[in-house]
Amino acid sequence: MTDLKKDVYTRVTDRIIADLEKGVRSWLKPWSAAHPAGSVSRPLRHNGTPYRGMNVVLLWGEAMEKGYSAPLWMTYKQALELGGQVRKGEHGSLVVYANSFTRTETNERGEDTEREIPFLKGYTVFCVEQIDGLPAHYYPQPLSPLPLSQRIESADRFLNGTGAQIRYGGDSAYYAPGPDIVQMPPFERFRDKESFYSVACHEVVHWSGHKSRLDRSFNAKRFGDSGYAREELVAELGAAFLCADLGITPEIREDHAAYLGHWLAVLREDKRAIFSAAAHAQRAADFLHGLQKPQTEAVAA
Repeated sequence: MTDLKKDVYTRVTDRIIADLEKGVRSWLKPWSAAHPAGSVSRPLRHNGTPYRGMNVVLLWGEAMEKGYSAPLWMTYKQALELGGQVRKGEHGSLVVYANSFTRTETNERGEDTEREIPFLKGYTVFCVEQIDGLPAHYYPQPLSPLPLSQRIESADRFLNGTGAQIRYGGDSAYYAPGPDIVQMPPFERFRDKESFYSVACHEVVHWSGHKSRLDRSFNAKRFGDSGYAREELVAELGAAFLCADLGITPEIREDHAAYLGHWLAVLREDKRAIFSAAAHAQRAADFLHGLQKPQTEAVAA
């Protein structure tokens, strides 16, 4: 029991340390989502009961990292009971359960005494955005969704032509090198079509740097270091190049304001950094264009 208890504490602490090393303080991030459960909320159990204590911090951190906007979580069994099914390949999130039990012990005088022994155990839950088939009220409802009719066919064709695995869901955009996927919020959640395609181009530039492709590495270790800032600058420039090629006005990403100070530090330290970033960005744009299959001309009947 002691080893299990220690393991749960270790897993939780390691997770918080990892977030802090990336510059993320999950307890300072309130919910921000258009969801029937509320725009600002503690994480909620499947029945709407709020989580408490450490579980709030854990699930806020999970939502931030994985881009979930819905505050509702449930176990695999609870999903099945509600008619849902966790999607294949999804990974659950750790929550903890604390309680105590009573043990009867005999003291040195031969008397029976009762002692309360606390214990902690972990179990796994899934965000409703990882689950298909639940009743409609479990899912986020976008306000004034961007019409799908505004999608740009040529830009969609370009993104599909890269061969990048792009998944849609949640409210965060990022490239995950481990599983080698681009994660994007649904098109309907963006302010306008330019924002959607600018963000998508930014993330596929990151995708191009994978070791199996351009193998672009600046020895980035954690959020905010020089290598991380250099890669973000390459993605920013690469997205601008691609948007120009696709005839789309690039949009400034508000969530990248935090990088400005890091970019300034890099540029002040290395006068050649912007030249290097532009060269890498152009190489990425060329690489992504090179993945496109030629469009065959229609033959007149």
